[in-house]
Amino acid sequence: MGRGRVELKRIENKINRQVTFAKRRNGLLKKAYELSVLCDAEVAVIIFSNRGKLYEFCSSSSMMKTLERYHQCSYAAMEATHPCNDPQNSYQEYMKLKARVEILQRSQRNLLGEDLSPLSMKELEQLEHQVESSLKQVRSAKTHVMLDRLADLQKREKMLLETNKALRKKVISLNHWRRAIQEFRSASPGTLKITTTTHMLSILLNRKGLISIH
Repeated sequence: MGRGRVELKRIENKINRQVTFAKRRNGLLKKAYELSVLCDAEVAVIIFSNRGKLYEFCSSSSMMKTLERYHQCSYAAMEATHPCNDPQNSYQEYMKLKARVEILQRSQRNLLGEDLSPLSMKELEQLEHQVESSLKQVRSAKTHVMLDRLADLQKREKMLLETNKALRKKVISLNHWRRAIQEFRSASPGTLKITTTTHMLSILLNRKGLISIH
């Protein structure tokens, strides 16, 4: 004698309801996995408990890719069967966009290290690979910025060295002038040495770039 048909209705006992949910959930995820392996099918299952906790399974490398594929197929079929001004069409589109936003928000939280407990080992490995790839890009960008700053500092250093060199030449020239003036002032008018006059003339000609007298 076969088993009688069980009436489907909400389980009132909270503990029994949680136990049944856990068993049915695990069974559903197991069946989804078996279906994907045995039939080489792309399968995705999304479950939210009554407390809002997420449980999911995806046979492909990314749940996002599977949902995007579903969105493209269902949206194309919906456009073929419903006019664009159909309120039901707009509502379904809104719900799909809302689901995509929630997925993106959850993905963002995962990248920040939050809400990781519902993720499977495969999803954690994918997340780790994504984070490592992002870190490589960040480090590469940081290296380029540091090299640009280093090149800018080297350019400024070269300009400062050239400016310093020019200032030192001016200081040396001014010191020559001061010594020449001091020698000129220290000599008496009647006994001014020819060497002092020659030295002054040499300095004047050098300043004008005409000739150098030694």
